[in-house]
Amino acid sequence: MLYESICSEHQRLEQEIKSIESTLKFLPEGKLICAKCGNYTKWYQSDGHHSTYLPKEERNLAEQLAYKKYLSLKLEELKQEQTALLFYLRHHSTKESPSIKLLSPESRFSELLNSYLTPDSNELDNWSNDPYEKNPLYPEQCIHKTINGVYVRSKSEATIAMLLHTHKIPFRYEAPLTLGETTIYPDFTIRHPITGKYYYWEHFGMIDVKEYSQNTFSKLSLYTNHGIFPSIRLITTYETKEHPLNYDIVENLIHFYFL
Repeated sequence: MLYESICSEHQRLEQEIKSIESTLKFLPEGKLICAKCGNYTKWYQSDGHHSTYLPKEERNLAEQLAYKKYLSLKLEELKQEQTALLFYLRHHSTKESPSIKLLSPESRFSELLNSYLTPDSNELDNWSNDPYEKNPLYPEQCIHKTINGVYVRSKSEATIAMLLHTHKIPFRYEAPLTLGETTIYPDFTIRHPITGKYYYWEHFGMIDVKEYSQNTFSKLSLYTNHGIFPSIRLITTYETKEHPLNYDIVENLIHFYFL
């Protein structure tokens, strides 16, 4: 969500500010003054009281002082932006979003809201709700219930399912897809809400695990070998233990492909 994105941006700014401050310590004292003289520019090094002319032989010093001015201005801009983000973070409520809470499977409102969140097309609505063969492997791992009653394997997949549902994007979870002689079960088989065209969404939740990443590359190769290409009809998301799936990434992908 926005809060997580701002936290991440605040950390990025903090690192960039520290980097610039460290660089500034090694740049020359004083500041550069550029004065126009006919068709030429003259350089001066100023300490705030006196200015010293810099001949062409001192171009390297002039460049360093110019870089110092640029970094100083950049530093000021970053600190202003950081102050604005801190203001938001100090006043942001960390409580669960009331609107999202209404959509949770435990909410008494979720069932009543379903009619407003179903696809506008009856054909697509029927497609997403009709019975279909599901992945027979490890059904006991599907422990996370989503708003439309589907059980998925991870919290990240539950987030994807929730956002697809709230945006009226028809989907099936782990429905079979036959590619050549191989049948796989994409995490999400999706129909475009306007065109009805098929898309597939694979979430790779342990990409930092060697064996898992190798299987990921094999699966992606299977898709591409059968004309289903990433960023065209195949949507992919990834996460590691240190970098969980970001809510905003899912939201942006849904808007990009379907809205």
